[in-house]
Amino acid sequence: MGSIQERYNSDMSLKYRARVRLRGHPHESATFDRLTDAREWIKATESAIREGRYFPSRSSMKHTLADAVERYTRDVAPRRKGAKKRSAQLRWWGERLGPRLLAELSPALIAEARDSLTTGPATANRYLAAMSHVCTVASKEWGWMETNPVRKVARLPEPPGRVRFLGPDEQSVLLSACQNRKSGALYVVVLLALSTGMRQGEILGLRWPDVDLSRGWILLHETKSGDRRGVPLRGAARESLEKWAKVRRLDTDKVFPLKSIRTAWLRSVAEAGLQDFRFHDLRHSAASYMAMNGASATEIAALLGHKTLQMVRRYAHLSDEHLDKIVDAMNMAFIRPGGPS
Repeated sequence: MGSIQERYNSDMSLKYRARVRLRGHPHESATFDRLTDAREWIKATESAIREGRYFPSRSSMKHTLADAVERYTRDVAPRRKGAKKRSAQLRWWGERLGPRLLAELSPALIAEARDSLTTGPATANRYLAAMSHVCTVASKEWGWMETNPVRKVARLPEPPGRVRFLGPDEQSVLLSACQNRKSGALYVVVLLALSTGMRQGEILGLRWPDVDLSRGWILLHETKSGDRRGVPLRGAARESLEKWAKVRRLDTDKVFPLKSIRTAWLRSVAEAGLQDFRFHDLRHSAASYMAMNGASATEIAALLGHKTLQMVRRYAHLSDEHLDKIVDAMNMAFIRPGGPS
């Protein structure tokens, strides 16, 4: 049976000590700030004991979430992409649940913290992902937890991804505005983004040894997914990069030795009169052009470096005309209505 006792700390803050006593099993207890958390813990613990799923480790009773976040931030985060953003997310979890013992972390407690975020569902899901990886590492590598409680917390439904791509007239006006910039680098950068779908960071991080102009090929080492990716270089983008190579700086192997393109980009967008258009939309434009030209979701995912098809499903409707042509051609070639004459 479960019971709850009210207790006061030395600072007179009220705590709730929950206890579970089931015949044939050791007594278990945990302390919570909220009565609802104590009740949830009793319910979950009793259920886990009855079903043979409750194996609290000593480590989970010794270490707090703050301990796990500190070790993860120091030893794990630097080896992963997006370390700065992930660290900010984990600081939030540390401020919210840091004093909690790892044994006290429950799906209900984590879900409540998730729901307190004032951000949209997509951001909340990213926060959950950051927390989940901490718990996974703490469980599998450190032995601090038996299981990862975040896995039982549902991700929030996210709205369809934003698709904003350049029409033919918009593209022409934008490229003309980019050509008006002094260095000429922005024009080449934008052409590369439109032609290949590469991210801004991937383009600005390019080095000449990874660009094969003779074959028309780019090798990306540093990508968001962490995998190396080859990118075909064709058309106007290849021609502009060949011209750029003739005036390259010799004191660096970076293709674009720039601190930032932000100011030049914003001015070009303003001069072009584009509304609601960001640099990342150049990547959406490339993907949209691929879809409208008949590329499959699998092909688009491979070219853009997505590990799953979920991110490219937003472009599926753009390939409807291509599918219509495929079905029309198939009917013309193989379908023979009516019986024998």
